[in-house]
Amino acid sequence: MTRAASLAPAIFGAGTLALLLGLWEYLGSGGGVALTSVLPPPSRFISSVAESGFRIGLGSQAAPLAQSIASTFFRVFAGMGIAFVAAIVTGALLSLSKVATWCLTPLLYVLAPIAPIAWIPTAIVVFGISNVTAVFIVFMGVYFILTIATLAEIRRLPEEFTTIAGNLGAGPVDRWFRVVLPAILPGVFTLLRTNFIAAWMAVLVAEMVGLRDGLGAIIMMGRNLFNNELIMFGMAIIGVSGFIVDRLLAMIATRVLWWRI
Repeated sequence: MTRAASLAPAIFGAGTLALLLGLWEYLGSGGGVALTSVLPPPSRFISSVAESGFRIGLGSQAAPLAQSIASTFFRVFAGMGIAFVAAIVTGALLSLSKVATWCLTPLLYVLAPIAPIAWIPTAIVVFGISNVTAVFIVFMGVYFILTIATLAEIRRLPEEFTTIAGNLGAGPVDRWFRVVLPAILPGVFTLLRTNFIAAWMAVLVAEMVGLRDGLGAIIMMGRNLFNNELIMFGMAIIGVSGFIVDRLLAMIATRVLWWRI
């Protein structure tokens, strides 16, 4: 593949985005009051936030934009990371113990359909309004799906792999770490990336329940102040940040877990 062909998707994607932003700016600058009040153009909502030095909030409670982005990133990565490790550990436990499988599998399938947002009241009662609440909501949003995916990946693994490893003298634990784990990691991580959007939405909703910083708190602040410029700015930052995280996860899948790509 030539360099031009490899760059074509990025060029066309950036061109389409630039066209839409340009059209939005044109309609916003020349449109009526109703349009600009509901959908202020990028130049308007960016300049509005820039006037405050990109600090979100009122008075001493205002938080820098960088802090809000970093807080959201920390919460979503912490929740997803803990869920990923916990899913792998649970999968190992269930694959090595039939009793654990009989006891825990029904529980997994009962709790998996519950939306992470439904856990917010319980999380607030248990943890209060804090970072732990947001991390917990993200964890609940992806843990059960990843655990079920881990079990599915283990079932898809050909029995010959573990049989040959056993014939070569590997015990159950060695077979798990040297054969099963490397085989299932790419598939589970791919599902983690697929469910990132759900985790992203969950942490944003969790941030709207009273946290002082975070991208979700920006949207809530704009709503409370009836400030559409702040709402649109928050939505734009959420979209760009989510895109960056998705690209980062794609890079990890390609560079680190390369053997199944």
